[in-house]
Amino acid sequence: MTRLVLVRHGETVWHAENRYAGSSDIELTDKGRAQADALATWAAGAGLAAVYCSDLSRAQVTAAPSAEALGTGPIIDPRFRELHFGRAEGLTIAEMGEQFPDALTAFRDDPVASHLPDGEDPVACAERYVAGLEDIAAAHPDGRVLVVAHSTATRLALCRLLGIQLREYRRLMPVLRNGALNEIELFTDGAAPSAALLSFNAPAV
Repeated sequence: MTRLVLVRHGETVWHAENRYAGSSDIELTDKGRAQADALATWAAGAGLAAVYCSDLSRAQVTAAPSAEALGTGPIIDPRFRELHFGRAEGLTIAEMGEQFPDALTAFRDDPVASHLPDGEDPVACAERYVAGLEDIAAAHPDGRVLVVAHSTATRLALCRLLGIQLREYRRLMPVLRNGALNEIELFTDGAAPSAALLSFNAPAV
């Protein structure tokens, strides 16, 4: 079985204001780069077969030191990109409340059926992410692989693989910490892929 360690990128310059970054390309803070270095320290002794990441720079910069510790480079896969938040990209919750209050209320009630205006369908996001994990499992059937990606996309994929309704991702997994380890064992021999959760928000060091 393939073990996958899913990690949210390091902290970004929008983190302090809690702005929704989504598919916007936002750089890491000094703390975010330190989180990437801590992840690399863990990766050097983790017995990893490979390091994958999304195509957004904050994921690539976070993944690069870990891949370097393995003597290779990160494998970039856009299927691990963050959910696109549409008109909410770059906004805080307070700003969303000012610009589209009814849509925000509906989003809070059900973030999947009423996803943010002009944003990506969360169901499609979960499907593309899980498809990427299935391909990693096929390439590394008995390996342990690091995947550096994003908060919402990862939580949606975890819900899909653990048999949890996608609409519950914000309630059951309210925070995915930057640089923390979320490890699963992926099963691909059934009618649909599934997983066992081995750790969640575990510190890298």
